[in-house]
Amino acid sequence: MGYEQPVLVIFHGGTGTGDAERLMARARVAAARETARAALAAGFEAVIVATDEPGAFEPPEPGVLVDPDPAGEPFVYQERLVRLIERYGLMRPAVMGSGSVPLLGADEFALVVEQLQARDGRFVTNNFYSADLTGWTPGDAVRRLGPFGRDNLLPRRLRDEAELAPVILPRTTATQFDLDTPTDLAVLGLAPGVPPALRAAAAPAAALTERLRAVMPVLCDRSAQLVVAGRVGSQAWQYLERETACRVRVISEERGLATAPEGYRARSVLGFLLEEIGPERFFQRMAELGDAVVIDTRVIEAHLGITPSREDRFQSDLGAWERVAEPELRRFTKAALEAPVPVVLGGHSLVSGGLMALNDAAWEGR
Repeated sequence: MGYEQPVLVIFHGGTGTGDAERLMARARVAAARETARAALAAGFEAVIVATDEPGAFEPPEPGVLVDPDPAGEPFVYQERLVRLIERYGLMRPAVMGSGSVPLLGADEFALVVEQLQARDGRFVTNNFYSADLTGWTPGDAVRRLGPFGRDNLLPRRLRDEAELAPVILPRTTATQFDLDTPTDLAVLGLAPGVPPALRAAAAPAAALTERLRAVMPVLCDRSAQLVVAGRVGSQAWQYLERETACRVRVISEERGLATAPEGYRARSVLGFLLEEIGPERFFQRMAELGDAVVIDTRVIEAHLGITPSREDRFQSDLGAWERVAEPELRRFTKAALEAPVPVVLGGHSLVSGGLMALNDAAWEGR
């Protein structure tokens, strides 16, 4: 078996067993199904779902192959990817996670197909420094790469080690929005043009959705001010300055935290303030800086040196502070809910594509 035309590989697995983790797992399955439809409509020859939950994708739709993870073997991303490329003879593969770029439609996927069919010796990605979607040709170029454990490193490795030429997709809401956390799911439920299955998957995050609705008027109000803190990139900052009516106060720090070298110690301005005055007074001060606050909490966690479970992080994003086991994150989450202004907590995707999608929804509903 061999595929000469572009084939999309979607990885889905390691989703966890907690209530919030299962909520996200179901949403990612729904997103993967919609992504497969869009990719096939755009001209991908096939979609391969590599998963430890094959039953979640049964029955597969025409053009979709479900490839179960080998039983009893530890999951090693690079090895699994290379084996898939060899097993199916993929000449022009594209890879992504099941929650990646869920707003990407057939038109955007058609751009990926066009670039992969144009000529060999190139790759296309939505983000060169932290990719969610990467396609390349020839497929066996991945064998020239040194060890890597995450898909977001692929673009740099393909350029520097396989010497492929980069093609970067335009930075839009669709190419930058990711479904990583419950906050992203709640944003997805408000975004315009979302397929019914994805909107239904967001329904369990209704309480968080209402908190987002409280932030939306701020985005359209020239007299208001929004505070955004965390790993805010320049592109997201430029978008907010250009596309929102409000003033935007950005505290951008610890960019590249997810790919920092081993032993790196994160330091955060907000983290120092939090340590000095405690979470209750912290949010009192944040309310003096703006009419709504959006925080990438993973930076503060790294500064404090705490490592909550993924379930704890997700429950914190949902605002379910009583279900957060980690004491410092529990207290922080409770204080956020009791703040004088709306506060939204999440991860990196919230302060990039998430805010872009929320702004789109705010103006759509205005």
